[in-house]
Amino acid sequence: MPQTYTSLTLEDAKLMLSAAEAKAASLGIPYCIAVVDAGGHLVAFLRQNGALIGSIDLAIDKAATARIFDKTTSDLATLAQSGKPLFGIQESNAGKVIIFGGGVPVVLNGIIVGAVGASAGTVEQDIAVAEAAITAVGHLGDSADASRSRRTKLR
Repeated sequence: MPQTYTSLTLEDAKLMLSAAEAKAASLGIPYCIAVVDAGGHLVAFLRQNGALIGSIDLAIDKAATARIFDKTTSDLATLAQSGKPLFGIQESNAGKVIIFGGGVPVVLNGIIVGAVGASAGTVEQDIAVAEAAITAVGHLGDSADASRSRRTKLR
């Protein structure tokens, strides 16, 4: 029998991308932004006009990394330094693990329901764009109806 998990929906992802796009516009930098669900799979992606092609995979992989390790990619960067407990982790998962900032798990009602990844600027700017996306759905975490609407079958 399939198990159900609380996960971001496409509607959530659209809200997140809109907020992240606005933040990127305020920075004057064309961004790539990705949203993944609780299983780490891509739900939605946005590439603003002029965003670097190389940022496409980075944004997607930052989001997936944040979800599969349930940590920000900034935290993983610290833990992956030489002599630290996760040194070399970026070589795992077919080399798709990103260990610099811009990937952030999305937590609603204490449950990780997905993640967002942003790529184009400095680490600080990428984090700010990702956090703007999360803020767009943060208010939904207080609603029982919102939690029920996120119940999804993941395989």
